[in-house]
Amino acid sequence: MSAPAGLGQGRYLQAGERPAPTVTSVHELTTSDGATVSGVLATVPGAETVVCLMHPRQDLTHHPMVPLLLQAGVAVWTQHTRSVNNDLNLIHEQALLDMAAGQIFLRDKGFDHVVLLGHSGGGTLFAFYAEQAGLPVSDRIALTPGGRPVKLAEATMPEPDGVVFLAPHPGQGKLLLSCIDPSVADENDPLSVVPELDPWNPANGFVEPPGSSRYPADFLRRYRAAQHDRVARIDAVAREALARTAEARAAFRESGAAADRRRALAPKIMTIFRTDADPRTVDLSLDPSERPYGSLFGKRPDLIDYGQVGFGRLTTPEAWLSTWSGLSSNADFVRCAPGVTVPALFLELTGDQAAFPADTRRMIDALGAPDRTVATVRGLHFGGAIAEGEPTGNQLAAQEIAGWLADRFPLA
Repeated sequence: MSAPAGLGQGRYLQAGERPAPTVTSVHELTTSDGATVSGVLATVPGAETVVCLMHPRQDLTHHPMVPLLLQAGVAVWTQHTRSVNNDLNLIHEQALLDMAAGQIFLRDKGFDHVVLLGHSGGGTLFAFYAEQAGLPVSDRIALTPGGRPVKLAEATMPEPDGVVFLAPHPGQGKLLLSCIDPSVADENDPLSVVPELDPWNPANGFVEPPGSSRYPADFLRRYRAAQHDRVARIDAVAREALARTAEARAAFRESGAAADRRRALAPKIMTIFRTDADPRTVDLSLDPSERPYGSLFGKRPDLIDYGQVGFGRLTTPEAWLSTWSGLSSNADFVRCAPGVTVPALFLELTGDQAAFPADTRRMIDALGAPDRTVATVRGLHFGGAIAEGEPTGNQLAAQEIAGWLADRFPLA
């Protein structure tokens, strides 16, 4: 019997060695609102261009594109947000301030050209940043969707010189909107089911794997509408909780009483059950592509949906509205993309299990960049190979990126 897989195993695939002269350094930065974030700079002799990798929730220090980019003759900056690997309080608007600190640092280090590379959720983060950085400061977002002030107008936000989108999905909230299970009958009971909306009910078109499910069009229409309705209900719960907190804060300012202060501090932790239920993961006839059966989390969404893993499973009201709500979040690729006006490369992976072809077309069409290059490479969402023995998606993507960079920026 083989040993069980370790946490995170298989997400980042080895993709080559860093060049021998690579110099790597770790840096701690302070954001404009006083938070501390860190990043790792890997550079090769003569590098004038630096490529930035960042994700709102994940540590990309060991991303497989790093050695491939270094081999291409650019420096690579991988940065954390203040919520890395613990997105309970992830506020996307604050993540922009985290990112801005890194952009200032790289300019101060003397790099002539700064290019963003957004993989997966990093794509929407970078589209959001590019949109806000390109606006007059008076037009930048002043409040999070939950009503918290965010001082983007007071922050220095250097604009990038270019941006690469590698298998971007439509945004954390839009992604969750498409895969949240609308058949949850009771938000306090993970086993509660509305039968006529159950995606795992054979009566609705589900087929046990390895067979592909076949969902009728009428079921899918009701299903998508019910997903929207469930997210709207959770939004209402989040806003009600924030209103209670605001009331307690106001009471404390008036009374100074410890009891009111406790009410203001007491958190509401929201558990969101069953968030791995996109019909496209088990019905491969829907928006067809080269993707394999199953979701990002595994080959049995019908089981995973009931487990601990999944998007947005544990969150706070503020983070839900800013990051996970497909109805309230500002971090929506299609909304932000018209503000991406610097040269852009959009790389689609043909076996992507998170960004499906129709989503990808909408994202590409929304980009505002006059210099826009679109390429498609064969691979899975995290850059794996679709078939054994063929080049990985990361290797193929690196070739496209290196060529695109060489046409626009100096390489070492």
